[in-house]
Amino acid sequence: MSTPIATSIPAPTSMPDGNPSLRTIAMPADANPDGDIFGGWIMSQMDISSGVFAAHVAKGRVVTVAVDAMTFHKPVYVGDDVSCYCSAAKRGNTSITVHVEAWVRRHHSDTVDKVTEGMFTFVAVDSDGKPKPLPSV
Repeated sequence: MSTPIATSIPAPTSMPDGNPSLRTIAMPADANPDGDIFGGWIMSQMDISSGVFAAHVAKGRVVTVAVDAMTFHKPVYVGDDVSCYCSAAKRGNTSITVHVEAWVRRHHSDTVDKVTEGMFTFVAVDSDGKPKPLPSV
């Protein structure tokens, strides 16, 4: 008989420092009949927040070209306050990869959990949709 591997994530005491790129409340329309929020909904919130972050870096329009390494750590429930925090993971000539962490403050609670994280890659584009260089740092 094999020994189970511990996979629990230590419970954080607070959300990351800084301002979230997006903050919203998970609503009943975003959930299954058991009250669990659909993974696609949380992924779309992360895409929106990382797109806002990438557009700020690009000083203009960006398009999502890849979503990698999505990890769902814990469920999101109806009424949870969802915050997405972004940071630049990699920067190319025309592209930026953004690491996104989704955190929740549980409904009617002070409990805070990191629920999801992933990597989203964007390309800066001009008004014709053609790739353009990111501005200098």
